[in-house]
Amino acid sequence: MKAWAVVENGKPLQEIELPTPEPQGDEVLLEVTHAGVCHSDLHIWEGEYDLGARGKLRMADRGLSLPLAMGHEIVGRVAKWGPGAEGRVKAGDVRLVFPWVGCGTCARCAAEEENMCAVRPRALGVYQHGGYATHVLATHWKHLVPIEGLDPALAATYACSGVTVFSAIRKLMPLGAEEFVVVVGAGGLGLQAIAILRALGHRAICAVDLDPAKLEAATAQGASATVQAGEDTAKRILAACGGPVMAVMDLVNGSATAAAAFDALGKGGKLVQVGLFGGEMRVPLPLMPIKALTIQGSYVGSLPELRELVGLAQQGQVPPIPVSQEPFEKADWALNRLREGKVTGRIILTAG
Repeated sequence: MKAWAVVENGKPLQEIELPTPEPQGDEVLLEVTHAGVCHSDLHIWEGEYDLGARGKLRMADRGLSLPLAMGHEIVGRVAKWGPGAEGRVKAGDVRLVFPWVGCGTCARCAAEEENMCAVRPRALGVYQHGGYATHVLATHWKHLVPIEGLDPALAATYACSGVTVFSAIRKLMPLGAEEFVVVVGAGGLGLQAIAILRALGHRAICAVDLDPAKLEAATAQGASATVQAGEDTAKRILAACGGPVMAVMDLVNGSATAAAAFDALGKGGKLVQVGLFGGEMRVPLPLMPIKALTIQGSYVGSLPELRELVGLAQQGQVPPIPVSQEPFEKADWALNRLREGKVTGRIILTAG
């Protein structure tokens, strides 16, 4: 199979030939038709995460090896399958692929929380080849989600940006429809968060970003207030929301955004940290119990959450985010556009 792969960290993606997998057991081989370009791909491409004073977390230390075809927002057509998938799929089925797979046998995996597997994480596009390729191997037929009635380019985004913010929103709830939810970052995840909050009936949404163009996109998506980030971001959030807030979703999660998010919280408020920008957070410890605050991380989402989100989208409840489509041959260009902050919504790589 052909792949557009990371061969050396920080260097341009290369078009290479890889062996086409032969599905075994419950596995299913798909021809990739659509693959989203996600901000997480930048960290994989760079080869490390910034841990602030603790230094760097190298992707190699997490078990990543090169060359690697990235891409975890994948839609494809079923081509072949192992004997365990017989009768579960048929040739030509178009499916969204759940990429956040684990060992398949631990308690977390048995509970359909494979994204939380600590035994042997095997996420597509991270630990094994993903969607920046002509073919991808789904590790189990149950990971294939039907998307009838949806634009496959848009549906691809639900496998990461969609299910990631859906899972984070669930951690913020319950919350009244008129209680502000602050969404830090108005890129692909931020716009998806606004769309899903609107789908769930939420009406008070404040988007925060450095880029005025992205804030305009957030308003178009349904944000009821916007804040341009700066040195006094927390004060601007308080002004826009009429005071301290009960819910902040930080989709950037850098040192500056984390501090501003914390300072904007009201008593009993919750900060859910999603992004992987990096750095560290210093928290005044007495304020944690005095204000009864919660800080919680949220890592992508589960297979049941993805199925639920796709169901909402199929019912027409989730407004689409902006997507642009480019051929796989422009994968490196697309990655660099994202790195330069020049993408509104999502770039989706497509097969010619």
